[in-house]
Amino acid sequence: MSKIQLLDSRLANQIAAGEVVERPASVLKELLENALDAGSESINVDVEQGGVKLLRVRDNGHGIERDDLPLALSRHATSKIRGLEDLEAIGTLGFRGEALAAISSVSRLTLASNVEGEAEGWQVQVEGRDMAPSVTPAGHPRGTTVTMRDLFFNTPARRRFLRTEKTEFNHLEEVFRRIALSEFNTAFRLTHNQKVIHQLPAGLDDTLRAARVAKLCGKGFMEQAIPVDVERDGIRLHGWMGLPTFSRSQADLQYFYVNGRVIRDKVVNHAVRQAYADVLYHGRHPAYVLFLELDPAMVDVNVHPTKHEVRFREQRMVHGFLYSSLHRAIAEVRPGQDQGPAVVEEGLSMPAAAPSQGSMSLPAPSGRPYSPPPSPGGSFGYGQGMRQADAYGALVQRQVEEASPAVMPPASEDETVPPLGYAVAQLHGIFILAENQHGMVVVDMHAAHERITYERLKQSWSEDKVRSQPLLVPVSLAVSSREADFADEQPEVFTRLGFVVERAGPETLVVREVPAMLRNSDSEAMVRDVLSDLLAQGSSERIEQKLDELLSTMACHGSVRANRRLTIPEMNALLRDMEATERSGQCNHGRPTWTQMSIKDLDRLFMRGQ
Repeated sequence: MSKIQLLDSRLANQIAAGEVVERPASVLKELLENALDAGSESINVDVEQGGVKLLRVRDNGHGIERDDLPLALSRHATSKIRGLEDLEAIGTLGFRGEALAAISSVSRLTLASNVEGEAEGWQVQVEGRDMAPSVTPAGHPRGTTVTMRDLFFNTPARRRFLRTEKTEFNHLEEVFRRIALSEFNTAFRLTHNQKVIHQLPAGLDDTLRAARVAKLCGKGFMEQAIPVDVERDGIRLHGWMGLPTFSRSQADLQYFYVNGRVIRDKVVNHAVRQAYADVLYHGRHPAYVLFLELDPAMVDVNVHPTKHEVRFREQRMVHGFLYSSLHRAIAEVRPGQDQGPAVVEEGLSMPAAAPSQGSMSLPAPSGRPYSPPPSPGGSFGYGQGMRQADAYGALVQRQVEEASPAVMPPASEDETVPPLGYAVAQLHGIFILAENQHGMVVVDMHAAHERITYERLKQSWSEDKVRSQPLLVPVSLAVSSREADFADEQPEVFTRLGFVVERAGPETLVVREVPAMLRNSDSEAMVRDVLSDLLAQGSSERIEQKLDELLSTMACHGSVRANRRLTIPEMNALLRDMEATERSGQCNHGRPTWTQMSIKDLDRLFMRGQ
């Protein structure tokens, strides 16, 4: 008897189901993707007992022809690709032709459909060991309904791995949320145990789209998010990115889509982390809903059965585009920056970053009368002799002496009031209290000055480029022949980073010069790290990261310290510099530098009008 045998259809499909169907949420993902591929304008999802007992997806897409229904439940049967050229430029969410066959092998599945112009619909089920399809008439409008009952009823071992009803529904709702965010032009409805959980109308305009994001991601996200829309070289990035002040303790509010497909990708994650690197408190995670659109031929989605992972054919280009777009969007957020309206509920409009704690956006001046705070001779009663010893006093001494209009309060009520207003006092030598049109502003003067100094150091460094310094004693490194070949063939890569590296043998390199600002660092470890990055990724950011860390430390030690008394003009100079400095809402370590308390907030605090 032969030891090698062909598996029967059901067993083969059950094995394949292990890759596709992990839990009810996995089933919902596949069915929703099929519904969207069918051009549906409305999708209803009904769930019972977390999706284990019942999961039904009904759409109004173009439907399936009667003769194609049996094929729809066959493995490796699909209408979405025909040949290899289609596989290399996939424009649909589904394409493998495995999902329905896998689901039907581990559940009781019914597929009913009708196409435009047909008087009646048809439904198909698979029965028996060989999964023979059975097609019967069924009353059904245009579109398709897939009904799955009793998941894993015939594979008890798999069923035992399912969690509680609440846990399974939480996973299922998260899949629903991801898909609903991917296609705004389609209406979605989700019920659980006959209770409506989500009712989302089609987002045919910006107002409805923002309302859907607020519904699925929370009103707080939309209040602290800025819109992004950048297009370059045939690639477009759009969506919403949360302000650094809306960071999260977990990476649980991060939705990134490539051509409408939600994905997890290390290139994308790295670019986003780098963009937020200077403004997030350690251990915190950014929040975003972002959509990347590019030529399907530039991305390979045929990487994993779940289709969560992709590979970009031009990784460095995509990484650079994402990093530069997000980095610039964050940099442009500063006090007074107008973010444009964002809607958090239908018919309710508010600024994308309302003036709240840590907010980086203030509404434009309203033009109503404003009474500037008193400025008693450029001093507020503190030691005038401290000015020359004060770090910030030295930085703005010229501005103060010239009594620049940008520093001093307006002479008349008609002049425009800056977003951060004008200083009125200093609290415990730590905080600056200022008054603007909306109420009170509190500034952490060290944190604010630290960011200003850091940004100036970075700009100065970038303009001067990377200066090298010869080592008194060159450092010899034992490396692999591959690493030595790379360093020998591309010395300009190291030169650009401030290193002079020469080959001294088949497996030996000599470091003769290092970046001047890193002369006290471990040169050998730095070169090895750079070599590792260059060979693995084609680029290295370790030098830039090390330089940024050093500049950040220098800025911290060079900034105005606590308990330093500033004059009113010096405090106002700091406020004006904050308004002109990129990323001034956070210090180098990601802590907020200022907060706004509106008149309404103060009234509420003191129970005025109640």
